[in-house]
Amino acid sequence: MRTYLVGGAVRDRLLGRAGGDRDWVVVGATPQQMVDLGFRPVGKDFPVFLHPETGEEHALARTERKSGHGYHGFTVYTAPDVTLEDDLVRRDLTVNAMAEDEHGQVIDPHGGQRDLAARVLRHVSPAFAEDPVRILRLARFAARFHDFTVAEETLALMRQMVDDGEVDHLVAERVWQELARGLMEARPSRMFEVLRACGALVRLLPELDRLWGVPQRADYHPEVDTGVHVMMVLDMAARLGASLPVRYACLGHDLGKGTTPADILPRHLGHEGRSARLLHDVNQRLRVPNDCRELADVVAREHGNVHRSLDFGPEAVLRLLERCDAFRKPARFHELLLACECDARGRLGLEDSAYPQRARLAAALSTAQAVDTAAVSAAALAAGHTGPAVGQAITRARLDALTAVATAKQLGP
Repeated sequence: MRTYLVGGAVRDRLLGRAGGDRDWVVVGATPQQMVDLGFRPVGKDFPVFLHPETGEEHALARTERKSGHGYHGFTVYTAPDVTLEDDLVRRDLTVNAMAEDEHGQVIDPHGGQRDLAARVLRHVSPAFAEDPVRILRLARFAARFHDFTVAEETLALMRQMVDDGEVDHLVAERVWQELARGLMEARPSRMFEVLRACGALVRLLPELDRLWGVPQRADYHPEVDTGVHVMMVLDMAARLGASLPVRYACLGHDLGKGTTPADILPRHLGHEGRSARLLHDVNQRLRVPNDCRELADVVAREHGNVHRSLDFGPEAVLRLLERCDAFRKPARFHELLLACECDARGRLGLEDSAYPQRARLAAALSTAQAVDTAAVSAAALAAGHTGPAVGQAITRARLDALTAVATAKQLGP
């Protein structure tokens, strides 16, 4: 029985990156032996165990044989006679198919160190084509290691997988899991660049894929192309350290531009509503979590109004706050403002521009929140008002507070 450190931990050490989770492969052992040594079994598809002290995952060396379509279409074999090399050859990329023994010696049968030095993502063997999730994983790695290229033969194999329909068998939960992880990488646009290059994006997110080649007004969008703009917005969100809901909202905020009638291009009248409707379909199809759904919806509907809000008076500002449900969900409203800043700065030549709308609307919310709604409600009730009239009194009080601040700024030096 021998234990080897494998996969990403080996790769990241060789790259000098901070270590994350460590995974181990155990050769020459049976499940019963692992249990006898105190390991706790947790694997469903194949034998995986948690170390009794460190809690790290230890998987028995295994081979896999394709037995159906999609991610679950495999028959797994584990036994003491499965070698380390048998296990490594079934892995996805050469840079992930390295192991390290107890002496720190790297076992690299497929040239992973060579590809690390050359900054290349390359599949290990033809078995790559048997698991469509690997397309998503490779695209995600491209977003993390954004200075790496994809080997031409690997890209060709991915295109063949798409043509063979393997991508169509991916389950929604796994697609979302990989997309979400890729969105949180350093250069998320690279993930979508790779998915487009192999033809997978049009199968998985046709609403996004159709944005490339759609023109926008150059005076607002010097980059012109809508797909290019959305990728710039996404990378700006990564640059500003945005959360997953913000990044997902950035991804979907302009989907409606892909359905703009050709006769009105490069204008996109009403694209906000169309974006929200298309996002609803994407959310349902990929089973997107509620926090991402809700923020993406409000960003799609209101980003144009947030951009124009410097020209809004107190009444319009208050209506915007109310439409965005800012009083009940102030944290989400601040995420909306960040997504809108990413949208404004995700344009050619405007990456370092100021976005005063964010500070102005954040201050407006603070001003309106400072109104003592309990006291206003009590006064309205004491005056004999009930129901909607109480809510109207709160609205008037908030509007008075916003108006007072606006007036003071106009009269100030």
